[in-house]
Amino acid sequence: MSKKEKVLCIKRNLLPASWVQNKTIVPLELDKFVEKCCDAGFEFINRPDAEKDVSYKQIIPYIILQTLDFEKTAMYNRQGSEKRLHDLWSIGIGGHINPIDMKTQTNSFLKILNRGMERELNEELEKRPKQDIPSFVGLISEDVTDVGKVHLGAVFRILTNSPEKYHPGNELFQFTWKKTKKLEQLNLELWSKLALKLLSGR
Repeated sequence: MSKKEKVLCIKRNLLPASWVQNKTIVPLELDKFVEKCCDAGFEFINRPDAEKDVSYKQIIPYIILQTLDFEKTAMYNRQGSEKRLHDLWSIGIGGHINPIDMKTQTNSFLKILNRGMERELNEELEKRPKQDIPSFVGLISEDVTDVGKVHLGAVFRILTNSPEKYHPGNELFQFTWKKTKKLEQLNLELWSKLALKLLSGR
């Protein structure tokens, strides 16, 4: 983690209370999510500070890849920079939103969110079909783990007819496609468990 990295955050007490429960699963339209985040206001703060300050929630695009029939979901083993998640399986690709994602001071929250999501996909996947477009599903959050307490997940899903055309980068360790109904048997990170419930409408 770079001491100079700044990440997009929103004050927890300015977000709707229903978004920051102990375990949060909120199906939501994208425009409603953006509207509430804009109302709350956002700022970029130093990541080492944000990781220790539970009064802020860092906004994380969390992108899930599934086949068009929902039968299979992409997953990988956590071995990246976040050591607190190591050896857990994840179905979410994503990361922090940085000032580089804000081209001008007047960029809207939606533009910054979309740019951050695109950058993460381009960093994590060496190849992917550009015609497969992410769609917003809702949000997840949890106060159970140290990681969860300071992050809020904006969940997107990409549905594809061509799973074989997704080529992972080095960060997506042991990347593979698994039957969606068998995912719950794995040692998943909590966010992935919450995201599965969000996607299945449970």
